[in-house]
Amino acid sequence: MKFDYLEPQSIEEALSLLSQYPGKSKIIAGGTDVMLQIRNRAINPEYVIDITRISGLDRITFDDGHGLRLGVLTTIRALETSVELQREYPILSQAAGQLGSVAIRNIATVGGNLCSALPSAEMPQVLLGLSARLRIVGPRGERTLPVEDFFIGVGRTLLEPDELLVEIFVPPMAPHTSGIYMKHSPRGPIDLAIVNITVLITMDPEETTCKDAKIVLGAVAPTPLRARKAEDILKGRSIDGALTDKAAQAASEEAHPRHGSIRGSVEYKKEMGRVLTGRAIRELIGEVMGR
Repeated sequence: MKFDYLEPQSIEEALSLLSQYPGKSKIIAGGTDVMLQIRNRAINPEYVIDITRISGLDRITFDDGHGLRLGVLTTIRALETSVELQREYPILSQAAGQLGSVAIRNIATVGGNLCSALPSAEMPQVLLGLSARLRIVGPRGERTLPVEDFFIGVGRTLLEPDELLVEIFVPPMAPHTSGIYMKHSPRGPIDLAIVNITVLITMDPEETTCKDAKIVLGAVAPTPLRARKAEDILKGRSIDGALTDKAAQAASEEAHPRHGSIRGSVEYKKEMGRVLTGRAIRELIGEVMGR
């Protein structure tokens, strides 16, 4: 478990170190996932590059025109407690509050949660539901990537070894949109999810129909899963109990958990996907109709 610990003071210095030690280095921010992997010998980097001393990467900024910008070093606790996020993106604050204990949330970062690419992680699926984009920098320049395209497998992303994720862009939420995050786990927030779900519904206030819907399931596939067939069932329709049940069943059928998971059988995960989808839709519709 021996490694050299490096603390770059700028993005440029961090990129230089990544290029200098290709395949031998690992970026850490909060370190809650990476250090555990090192202790468990799941990874064995020769160099650990701690980016927490790079200024400006922990900012939360919002304006009505462009939406939200999150620096990768923004802590999960900051997302949870931000008054601005609670007003403009309440689902993001809600999901942040379900990630581990307060002690973990004080250290863990939004960038780390994304780059760890765990199927059960909170931030990937919520930011996918919010149509977020990622700003990535590297020796070949800068690029932006939809969150939906970022994940390619368990613990795997499209981030190249010499690249650094620096910022997340979240567009403004559409008017008349409500969202909810739900998590099913043995011990509540402190435990990893057996199944978790993000649902966002945009209503047409005049027709009282569903204008748009996004349903994202976690821990039921190698990457966060958009339940597109379930979404299509809801769009353009007035949502009642029968339609909710139909969409929930469709979401369950779209899930494809891996066999042999210690966190639940395929059948159990698919059933919980159905249950959580139905519950989330009912709560959102109840909230909208209660306004």
